[in-house]
Amino acid sequence: MRVGMFHTPTPDPSPQGGGEPSSFDAGEIQLAGVTLVADRAGALYWPDQGLLVVSDLHLEKGSSFARRGMLLPPYDTGATLGLLGQLIARYAPRLVIALGDSFHDGDGPARLSDTDRTTLVDLQRGRDWLWIAGNHDPEPAEGIGGHFATILALGPLTFRHEPSRNAPDGEISGHLHPMARIASRGRAVARRCFATDGRAMVMPACGAYAGGLNVRHAAFSVVFGSRAFTAHMLGDRRLYAFAAKDCLG
Repeated sequence: MRVGMFHTPTPDPSPQGGGEPSSFDAGEIQLAGVTLVADRAGALYWPDQGLLVVSDLHLEKGSSFARRGMLLPPYDTGATLGLLGQLIARYAPRLVIALGDSFHDGDGPARLSDTDRTTLVDLQRGRDWLWIAGNHDPEPAEGIGGHFATILALGPLTFRHEPSRNAPDGEISGHLHPMARIASRGRAVARRCFATDGRAMVMPACGAYAGGLNVRHAAFSVVFGSRAFTAHMLGDRRLYAFAAKDCLG
């Protein structure tokens, strides 16, 4: 069953696991007065709530393309779930939020292999799991566990798939797959990134086969009202912050 707005109770603040990331894995980002940990894998962790957020997993994208005659190696779901497993082992979250477009299409859950379905069950064991509706997977699915919602409101933060125009304070969304491109040592480097102005944030896609949209695209100015936001690029060992206006088109 899906509810229009999903509210979770404030968890017990006493320690219950919750791994500490290496200084090379993540950096802190302040959003609407909340301290969040932005992981170089593209996930977001809220320590005070034991909450891990990932966006745009696009599971079963390879099999979706194969159905249309566009053959891709069928390993994207396993690779993406493997990344999720590493993040869950690192942070031991109480709640995982998948911020929409978790599957590439509505039939994706039915195409999961037995191995990948078992992996997903194992990842959910011992924690709550919330699937936010995306434009690729707008309806609840059978056999994938967890709960379903369109939006999650928790304290000063709101989690949704598609960002709002002139996004309000505390909104965290996905959908746009932000990517930044910069000049480095005489060549252009493009990486996925978190895009934020300190009030709202658009998260990078975590899916192995997910593409990216340049932060200089007009869609981001619609979200933030201008190019006065920062791109936190995912590096091999840490995040790198660049003003969006200084990034390459």
